[in-house]
Order: sequence, then structure tokens, then C-alpha cells
Amino acid sequence: MPNIALELGKQSASFGVKSAYGDQQDVDGVRIIPVALTWSGFGGGSDEAGNGGGGGGGWAIPLGAYIRRGDDLRFEPNIIALLTVAVPFVFFAGRALSRVIRTLKK
Repeated sequence: MPNIALELGKQSASFGVKSAYGDQQDVDGVRIIPVALTWSGFGGGSDEAGNGGGGGGGWAIPLGAYIRRGDDLRFEPNIIALLTVAVPFVFFAGRALSRVIRTLKK
């Protein structure tokens, strides 16, 4: 049985960049390149009896797209994904900041 970790490493060597930027799409003369924030992880192992296994997983958050119209290139964010990430971040950052301020006042 080949080493699972080495095989996963070979297959995922260029995975990061390809997963963050999607394939270019041409729609009515407008070029669109989707952009996502991705994370992935892999693992594997075996015991002395030769029993082994492996697995992996990941997620992606669509951030938006680069849009090119003629000579104009700009990034258009995915508002729903940004709100989904920003609301919990702002909530917990605000709570942490208020606790730090409360601790410093004492």
C-alpha cells in the first residue's frame, strides 16, 4: 500500500491557488473570475498490524469576483458571504474589546 500522506501531498501541491481563483468565464463580453477563501486538511495513519486509513475535508467561502469590462478591472464582493463572516467577527471582536477595556479600567 503506498504511503497515503505522500500521495495526498503530491495531489494537493497546487490545490491552494486553483481553489482560490476559479476558471475564467466569458459572459456577454465580460470576463468573470470567481474568488473564494478556502481551507483544507488531510490526515492519515496506520498501526503495526497494517491497518490504515486517511481522510480529508475543507470548506470555501465565496468572496466575490474579478470583473473585466474592456480595460476596466475591478473586484465585486459577494455581500452575503461578507456579511455572514463579518457579523460574527464584529460581535466577538466587540465582546473581546469590551472585556479588555473593562479589565484595564480595574
